[in-house]
Amino acid sequence: MSITLTQPLFQSSTFGWISIVRLGFVQAAIGAIVVMTTSTLNRIMVVELALPASLPGLLVAIHYFVQVIRPRMGFESDIGGKRTPWIIGGIGLLALGGFGAAIATTLMGVNLIIGIAAAIVAFFFIGIGVSMSGTSLLALLAKGVSDERRAAAATTVWLMMIFGFALTSGIAGKFLDPYSPEKVILISGIISSLACVIAVSALYRLEGETLENKHTSTTQKIPFKVALTDILSDPDTRKFTIFIFLSMFAFSAQDLILEPFAGMIFKYSLGETTSLSGIQHSGVLTGMLLVAVCGSSRLRQYFGSLRSWMIYGCLASALAMFGLVIAGILEGDWPLKLNVFILGLANGAFSIAAIASMMRLAVVGVGGKEGVRIGLWGGAQAIAFGLGGLLGAGASDLARSIFINPASAYSSVFFIEAILFIASAYMASLVERKQISISGAR
Repeated sequence: MSITLTQPLFQSSTFGWISIVRLGFVQAAIGAIVVMTTSTLNRIMVVELALPASLPGLLVAIHYFVQVIRPRMGFESDIGGKRTPWIIGGIGLLALGGFGAAIATTLMGVNLIIGIAAAIVAFFFIGIGVSMSGTSLLALLAKGVSDERRAAAATTVWLMMIFGFALTSGIAGKFLDPYSPEKVILISGIISSLACVIAVSALYRLEGETLENKHTSTTQKIPFKVALTDILSDPDTRKFTIFIFLSMFAFSAQDLILEPFAGMIFKYSLGETTSLSGIQHSGVLTGMLLVAVCGSSRLRQYFGSLRSWMIYGCLASALAMFGLVIAGILEGDWPLKLNVFILGLANGAFSIAAIASMMRLAVVGVGGKEGVRIGLWGGAQAIAFGLGGLLGAGASDLARSIFINPASAYSSVFFIEAILFIASAYMASLVERKQISISGAR
C-alpha cells in the first residue's frame, strides 16, 4: 500500500467536543458492562462460590481471544455505510453476554457444569460485542476528529470509560451486599439495560452524512482477505501492530503479580495492596492527562510528537520495571509506592499516545479502511491482554518453582517485562517516519 502526496493525510474534522463527549458516554457504557463481568463476577466465583481462580481467568481470556475477529468487524463496518448500527448492535450483544454471564455465575452454585458451559457462551458473546462496538466506535472517532485533537479526544473517551468502570463498581458493590444470586442477576440486568439506553441516546443522529462510508456495489467490494493483505503490505502498519502487541503484553503481564509481590515481599496487608493498585491507576490517569495537554498542536513542538511519547513512555516503563527488579533484590528496602506511581505514569503516557497514534494512522492514505486498521490493532491488543494476564501469572508461578527465594522469582519476571518494554520502544521508533515526512512536506 503506497502513500503519495496527492492523497489526503487526514480527514477534515467534523466532531466538536460535545460529540467527543457523547462518544465517551458510549465507551463508558461499554466499560460498565465489561467491568461487571471481569471484576464483580470474578470475585463472586472465587470468594462466594469458592471456585478456583483459574476459572474466571480462563473465561476472561476467552473474551479476549474472541476479539481476533476485530479486523473482520472493522471491515464490515467500513463497507456498511454508517458505523452506528454496528456500535449499537455490538453493545446489544455485549449486554446480552453480560446478563448471561451473571445468570451463568449463579447457575454455578446449583450445577457447576451447566454454569460453566453457559458462562463460556456468555463470554463468547461478550468478546463479539466488544469487537463490534469498540472497533466501530474508535474508527468513527478516528475519522471524525482532527489531528490536533486526537490525543485529547482519546484521553477524554478513555477517562470516561474509566469513570464507567468506577461508577459501576461502586454502585454494584453497594447494592450487592449482602450477596444473593437474585441480586446479581437483577443488578446485571439493570446495568446492561441502562448501558444500552445511554449508548443509543448518545449516538442519536451523531454520525452525519460527511462521515458515512459510501456504499459500493457487489462487484466493487474488495474481499476481506484482500483488504487485510493490502493493509499489512504497508511496513508502518506491520511495525505498529508489533508495537501494540509487545507493549500491551508487557502492560498486562504485571496486573496479576504486582499486588501479590507487594504482599509477599513488602508484607503489605490486603488493604495496602488495594491502595497500591489505586496509586498505580492514579499514575495512569496522570500520564494520560499529561499527553492530552502536551500532545495538543500548540504544545507539541515543545514537548514532542505522539511518536516520542510512545518511545519514551515505553522506556520509562522499562526503567520502572527495572526498579521493581531492584526492589525484589533488596527484598523490601525500596520506595515501592513511588516506583509504582512512576510505572503507572509511564504506562498511561505511552498507552494514550498509542491510541491517539492508532487513530491518526487509521485515516492515512485512501479512506474507507479505518475499521480494518483499527480492528487489526484492537485485535493485537486484545490477544496481548489475554496472553499477558495468563502468561504473567504463569511465569511467576514457574519462577517460584525454580528460585528458592520468591523475591528473586518476581524480579526475574519483572526483568522480562522490562526487556519487552525496551523492544516496544524500538518498534515505536520505526513507526510513522513516512507519515511524518509527508506531513512536513505539505
